[in-house]
Amino acid sequence: MAETILVVDDDPDIARFVEVNLRSAGYDVAVARDGEAALEQAGTLRPDLVLLDVMMPRLDGFEVAQRLRKNPQTANTSIIMLTAKALSADKVTGLQSGADDYIIKPFDPIELLARVKGTLRRAKEMRNLSPLTGLPGNIRIQEEIERQVREGQPFAVLYCDLDNFKAYNDQKGFVRGDRLIQATARIIQDSVAAHDGAHGFVGHVGGDDFVVVVHPDVSEEVAKSVCQGFDAARAEFYEPNDVERGFVRIEDRKGVLQDIPLVGISIGIASSSQRPFAHYGEAVSVATEMKQFAKRDHGSSYAIDQRAS
Repeated sequence: MAETILVVDDDPDIARFVEVNLRSAGYDVAVARDGEAALEQAGTLRPDLVLLDVMMPRLDGFEVAQRLRKNPQTANTSIIMLTAKALSADKVTGLQSGADDYIIKPFDPIELLARVKGTLRRAKEMRNLSPLTGLPGNIRIQEEIERQVREGQPFAVLYCDLDNFKAYNDQKGFVRGDRLIQATARIIQDSVAAHDGAHGFVGHVGGDDFVVVVHPDVSEEVAKSVCQGFDAARAEFYEPNDVERGFVRIEDRKGVLQDIPLVGISIGIASSSQRPFAHYGEAVSVATEMKQFAKRDHGSSYAIDQRAS
């Protein structure tokens, strides 16, 4: 799957020059003409990289970069600033705003592609991103929860897991299975952004497992939103007759018909407001245990740990 790059520049000639060169190199490219459009498109596209001009009307590149970093939907997106200024102060401002690199105008295609390839490569290596969803992986998940514990912040861990996913993958194929996982990642990100704004964290453990870290006060609303969003989107991944029946009828290896329930999502919630957590493993263990309780219910559901320490 080609990586997606959002080019943001109010000069149509420069934007077209960059777009043509990136497309020639095999990237999927979208273009935004100003900062507001860039933020809107980035939230929808979830690009791997944003090439961001500094000098734009209304909303400059520095402000756009800061907003991208504060939004859980785009917090892990790589950013390269395009600037006509070679002053060190402007470079520092760009990096402080959240940029990963910068290119000084005018630049040639060779430099542009080299910077883009290098930034995308470093993003995968340094942020431990899942290649399927672009979300932080196990190392970043552990670091985030350990940070919350260390700083004594109130937090809740949501462990999200798809039910009947293996059967879906076996019947529909890996391509459709991957699309379902990617859709699930977007639903979770959108729910976290809606209820916990820039404070929420979403990670992809691997396979069909996700971990969310949010404030305890919004944890149940996030879980409820994820379940509702998942169920609303589920019809896109089945044939109409499957959805109407509420299950998929398939033959096993012996030729016996079996009715397999549609995929659902189960969420376990562990909150520091209910009990203090001394380390990462303890919080994840409780959330995983509650996820198993949620799986006992039919369809998408969540379960909250109510036990005091």
